Amino acid sequence: MSKKVIQFMDTSFRDGFQSVFGARVLTDDFMPAVKASVDAGINNIEAGGGARFQSLFFYCGESAFDMMDRFRTEVGPDVALQTLARGINVVALSQCPRDIIDLHAKMFKKHGMTTIRNFDALNDVRNLEYSGERIAHHGLNHQVVVSMMELPPGCSGAHDAEFYMDRLKQILDADIPFHSICFKDASGTSTPKKVYETLKAARKLVSADTILWFHTHDTAGLGISQNMAAVEGGADGIDLAKSPVSGGTCQPDILSMMHAMKGTDYTLDLDYEKIVVASDAFEEAMKDYFFPPEAKMVSPKVTLSPMPGGALTANTMMMRDTGTLHLYGEVIREMSEVVARGGFGTSVTPVSQFYFQQAYLNVTQGKWKKINPNYGNMVLGYFGRTPVPADPEIIKIASEQLEKPIFTEDPLDILEPGIPKATKILEENNLPVNDENIFIIASCEQKGLDFLLGKASTNIRKVTDEPAAKEKPAAKKAVAAAAPAAIGQRNYTITVNSKPYNVTVSDAGGVQAAPAAAAAAPEPEAVEGTSVEAPTPGNIIKILTEVGSTVAVDQPLVVMEAMKMESEVKSPCAGKVLAIHVQAGDTVQTSDLLFTIG
Repeated sequence: MSKKVIQFMDTSFRDGFQSVFGARVLTDDFMPAVKASVDAGINNIEAGGGARFQSLFFYCGESAFDMMDRFRTEVGPDVALQTLARGINVVALSQCPRDIIDLHAKMFKKHGMTTIRNFDALNDVRNLEYSGERIAHHGLNHQVVVSMMELPPGCSGAHDAEFYMDRLKQILDADIPFHSICFKDASGTSTPKKVYETLKAARKLVSADTILWFHTHDTAGLGISQNMAAVEGGADGIDLAKSPVSGGTCQPDILSMMHAMKGTDYTLDLDYEKIVVASDAFEEAMKDYFFPPEAKMVSPKVTLSPMPGGALTANTMMMRDTGTLHLYGEVIREMSEVVARGGFGTSVTPVSQFYFQQAYLNVTQGKWKKINPNYGNMVLGYFGRTPVPADPEIIKIASEQLEKPIFTEDPLDILEPGIPKATKILEENNLPVNDENIFIIASCEQKGLDFLLGKASTNIRKVTDEPAAKEKPAAKKAVAAAAPAAIGQRNYTITVNSKPYNVTVSDAGGVQAAPAAAAAAPEPEAVEGTSVEAPTPGNIIKILTEVGSTVAVDQPLVVMEAMKMESEVKSPCAGKVLAIHVQAGDTVQTSDLLFTIG
């Protein structure tokens, strides 16, 4: 009996980069490894989209469109190139209006892509209808997605095989055009049994020639067993990656998957030696990059607080940038409650960021004392319907703090066209008005404008003597040093990627670490008036006022970025701006002084 050949997509150059390096990789560095992959017989490669689109503008000083063009030139016309889209968010972190959703598909087709995998984190099928139709309209393959995860302990009511089949039936009933169907578990937490039951039920529901795909991450150490469960349930394709990014927060390794299929009825039909050569070429290309230790390890606690591999390292990278990495464990633990009370949206970008940001606020400012605007808008319905209603208490808190009612309509119906707005920004800055620039402004906002104006900076973490990263200013306040060591313990200070850490080593071999105390910056000169402080750690993106200006209550003063989200800090009172204590590019901590209003 002949074996079933399982298709696969090599995710190394998109999800691999996002899951290991926070999506911060320069095109020149990895392109030689792309050619080696094609030479090894790999003919389906993930090439962009998701966080990799914005990251090239945000951190690499490169155009994502140029990268896609180079990708197509390198692989030739016959290799399938796939990207990732987030339903009505496309490759942005907020909802995009219909004209920008259409432009997304048009631009990705123009720049050489073959397929767009399209998901909605809430599994609200309405958010897949228009985006899927435009993907197909522009001649791309549309891989429609049902998003999966395991719920925190004690939760039920969604995210089981029955729930996923209900969503699949809604997709079929909506007549959304699609080329294939993917069941996507970004956190890698679904049990193999559930994966098997889901794929088996899906195979019975669709026609025999419908392509079924499964995607997971190895974050919880379940990746290979999940993949085997998927193919045994009827999946035609899976996602895999190559060393050095495979495993851990990324997808299972190609060679490991080939090994796991020995003696079964399935094969990837690849040449071992050629894959080894391709992996060696990729390892050589990435040898100068800093590998966060958390990216290369199994993180079993994500089974309790589902954190997608693609967001885990992006968040820890940003926490390194702001000197708050020592809070990561607490934030992950807090995520369990945030997910449980937030309506069970799948923990995948952008919802995973909403969860992480809210958990961060709960840790740093007290439980539910401050609602993250994105998390609040989600539980109120402004991103679509959550799989189950959010906790009524959380809905009430969000409505009061955001001063918004519950929303039950289609999110697309309240969004104004994006092309006229982006065109105006380009014209005001004397920049060329073309489709690419319009989409860059619409999807990347201020950072997109900075890129087009030549003001973008790079922040790439390498371990070479001459790092490619442009260091950001130090935090305004010192991070507390580690507590004195107990008897039988010793304290050491080590430096990792230019950041000092206090490490306490016990006689039993246990290790605890916290960032070493940074030298405190001079305190801002005292000015009498109302202080406006940073609500969270983050980076100052843009100052919206100037000293001497008169501001009104709730007038935006500054744009901050924290954990991949931009937000405005507003004036708590009416008055005159007496002092501005920060500038664009600064990194600040919670409660750092930003403005004084008098």
